[in-house]
Amino acid sequence: MKLIFTKVFFYLILLLFAGGIHAFAQLTVPQQPGSDTLRTIQIIQGLSLREKTIDSVTTLKIIAGNVILKEGLTLFYCDSATINSLTNILEAFGHVHINQNDSIHTYAQYLKYVGKDRIAFLKKDVRLTDKKGTLYTQDLTYDLKSSVGNYTTGGKVVNGTTVLTSNEGTYYGSTKDVYFKKNVHLVDPKYDIVSDSLLYNTQSQLVTFITATKIKSKEGGDIYTKSGSYNLQNGKAFFGSRSVIKDSTRTYVANDMAYDEKSGIAQLEGNAVIKDSVNSYSILGGQIFSNKFTGAFLASRKPVLIFKGEGKDSTFIAADTLFSGVIKLDIHGKKIVEIDTLKHTTVIGFTDSSTAALQNKNDVQKNNFSRIDWLKPVIPIQDDSGFVYVIEKYKQPNNALSAEQIKEVALTKKADAIIEKIRSEETIVSRLPISADLKAAAKKPIDSLTNKDNLGVKHFAATDTLKKATPSKLVKDTAIRYFEAFHHVRIFNDSVQSVCDSLFYSSEDSVFRLYQKPLLFNNKSQIAGDTIYLFTENKKAKRMYVFNNGIIINEANKQMYNQMGGRTINGYFKDGTIDYMRVKGNPAESIFYPQDNDSAYIGMNRSKGDVIDVYFVDKAVNKVKFINDIDGTLYPIRQRPEDQKYLKNFKWWESRRPKNKFELFE
Repeated sequence: MKLIFTKVFFYLILLLFAGGIHAFAQLTVPQQPGSDTLRTIQIIQGLSLREKTIDSVTTLKIIAGNVILKEGLTLFYCDSATINSLTNILEAFGHVHINQNDSIHTYAQYLKYVGKDRIAFLKKDVRLTDKKGTLYTQDLTYDLKSSVGNYTTGGKVVNGTTVLTSNEGTYYGSTKDVYFKKNVHLVDPKYDIVSDSLLYNTQSQLVTFITATKIKSKEGGDIYTKSGSYNLQNGKAFFGSRSVIKDSTRTYVANDMAYDEKSGIAQLEGNAVIKDSVNSYSILGGQIFSNKFTGAFLASRKPVLIFKGEGKDSTFIAADTLFSGVIKLDIHGKKIVEIDTLKHTTVIGFTDSSTAALQNKNDVQKNNFSRIDWLKPVIPIQDDSGFVYVIEKYKQPNNALSAEQIKEVALTKKADAIIEKIRSEETIVSRLPISADLKAAAKKPIDSLTNKDNLGVKHFAATDTLKKATPSKLVKDTAIRYFEAFHHVRIFNDSVQSVCDSLFYSSEDSVFRLYQKPLLFNNKSQIAGDTIYLFTENKKAKRMYVFNNGIIINEANKQMYNQMGGRTINGYFKDGTIDYMRVKGNPAESIFYPQDNDSAYIGMNRSKGDVIDVYFVDKAVNKVKFINDIDGTLYPIRQRPEDQKYLKNFKWWESRRPKNKFELFE
C-alpha cells in the first residue's frame, strides 16, 4: 500500500511538470490585464525550471530555454534567467529582449533587472529602438517606469541615414528625445555636426542645439551656433545667440536666424550682417531676408550697405529699405530671361524708335500676356533714356493689351507717358536700367533660330515652379549683381556724400543712379538735379552726369556762392575731388565771384551761354568759361542786386549732408 502511494505521488509530480512551466507560472500571481503596476515577475515560458535555496530566506528560480517572463505589460525574452523571489531581481542571459508595451524594444546579451525600482542594467551589444531610431551601446541603464535610458561608455543612434555618436547620452522614451553629451557627432547626407551637447528627437528628426556647435554642409559652408534647432526631415532651421553662417563667398551673422532649405530663404533678425568677400560689400540691418538660390537679399529696419574700397576709403549707404539681386548671364554674357514653358509665355522687347520688333495682331494675342509667370522678368519695353520697363503683373489677368495699344506704348518716347499708359491697362511696372550696348542691339524681333529677342536676350526654358527642382547655382563670372535703395537714402564716402529718395547701382558698370531730388556733396560743392549718375572706378568717384535742372553750388564764403545751372551737367573727378564740369542748357547760367592775385573778390559775374566749362583748383571754382551766345554782367562786390545773387533753383542743403559714417547707423 505504501509503495502504491509513493508511485502515485511521483506520477503526480511528473504530470505537473508535463503541463509545462506555463501552468506553474499561472499559480504564482493572478493576472490583472491592463495593469503595469505589478512588481512580481511572472514566468510565462521556459523549457526547464529549478529552484535553488541560498539561505533560509533566499530562494532562486532558474529558468532555461526560450524563456519568457512578464511584469505588468512588459515582456522579457532571453535564453536563461534567474529570479530572486525575495528581492524581485531578475538576471537574464543570452539574446535578451525587453518588450515594453510593444512601443519600446531593448536588446542585449545580459540584463540585471531590479523589479522594485523597475530599473534595467543591460550590457554587451545593447540595442534600444522606438520603431523610428535605434540606440546602440555596450552598457545601458534603463528605467522602465519613466522610459529613460542612460549610457556613459559611448553610444550611437541611427535613424534612417542619420547617425549620431557621443560618449554619454540619455534617451527619453515618452518624448522620443535623446540627449547627447561629450564629443557629439552627427552625420547626415547633407550635414556634419560636431558639438559638446545636443538634443535629437527620433520621431520628428529635430536636432536642438544647446551649446557651441559647428555644422558643416556637404555642399560647402559652415554654421557656428550656440542655440537653435534643425529639422532633418523638412530642412527648416532656427539659430539664436548670435549665430554665424559661412559659405564660399558670404558670411551671415544675426541675433536670430531662420532658414528653409526648400525655398532657400533665410531670415535674419537683430543686428544682422551679411558680408560678401568676393564682391567686397557688407549689408547690415535689423531684419534681412536672403535667397540662396537667386542670390537676392532684402534689408530693412535701418539697413546700411557698405562697399569696401581701397584702404579705409569705403562707401556707406543707408535707406529705409535696401535690396540686391542678380541678373544671370549665359556663356556669351547675355542676360537670361527664364520662361515658364507650361504657360506658353513669350517675352517681347520693343524699342521706342523701331517698329521692327512689333508682331502682328495674331502673334501678339497668341502670346496671351495674362498667362505670364509673374515671378520671372518678362515683357521689357525700352525707352530712349536707357531703361527697360518690365510689365510685372496684370491686376485683371483676362485684360490683355491689343496690338495697337502695345504699338502705341512701345513708340512713346517719354518715360512718364509709357508708365502712365501701361498703368491705365491695369498693370504694375518696374523700371530697370540697361547698358548702352544692349540698347543699341534692340533692332530685331525674336529670332526663332537663335531664340533671341530684339534686345539680344537669349531665352531659356525654365523649370515649372509647381514641380520640385534644384535651382541652378549662380557663378560670379556669369552674373551681374545690382543694388537698390528706397526712401531717405544717404551716402557717405570720405570724398563724396549724397542724399536722395531712391538709388540703383549695378556691378556691370559701377554707376550709382540717384533719383528723386538727389544731392551730391564734394568738399565745398553741392550738385543737384532731377537725376544724377555717379560713375565710379575701383569704388572711387570718376565722373558724374546730371539730368535736367542741374545746378552746381560752390561755397566761396558764408555770404557768396558760385553757381552754375543748366539742363545737364557732366563732371569729372581727380583723386576724389571735382576737377572739371561742363554745363549745358537753353541757356546755361552762371553766378561766379572772380578773385584778383591777392585772392580779393572783384565782383559778381552773372552770365549765360549755351555751354559753361567750370575748372576747379584746390576744391574751389578757379575759372569759368562760356561757349556760344554769351551774355553777362559783372556787378561790383558791394553793388550786387539781391534778386541777382541766386539762380532760380538755388538751395544750400548743407544741413542734409551726412557728416560722417556714424550718422548712417543712428
